[in-house]
Amino acid sequence: MTAPRWIIHLPTTQTSLDEVTALAVALRDSLGHLSTIDFGETTLSEEDAQFLRTRVFCDTNLDGAGRCRRPDAHDGPCAAVPNTEVGVSSTSGHPDFTQTVSIRE
Repeated sequence: MTAPRWIIHLPTTQTSLDEVTALAVALRDSLGHLSTIDFGETTLSEEDAQFLRTRVFCDTNLDGAGRCRRPDAHDGPCAAVPNTEVGVSSTSGHPDFTQTVSIRE
């Protein structure tokens, strides 16, 4: 039997899905070298609706090249290298790397 994995619930002060998606991408890009964090399983939820989660990354295995780093429900083939722009698709509600989002302090 495998030991259970633990989840870190990390509340933010962000108030939009675009902003918190950009933060998740920034965290993955800066901490992705740590093998103890599974960014492919990243989900987002509103503070008062934590049971409704939005998956951020596709996370498909890429035959020895790691996992897909494109957004969940992306168009086209999976890729180990993500686009640099991130946002949330207005049509699907899922993260979409074609819209630019800035994180405000």
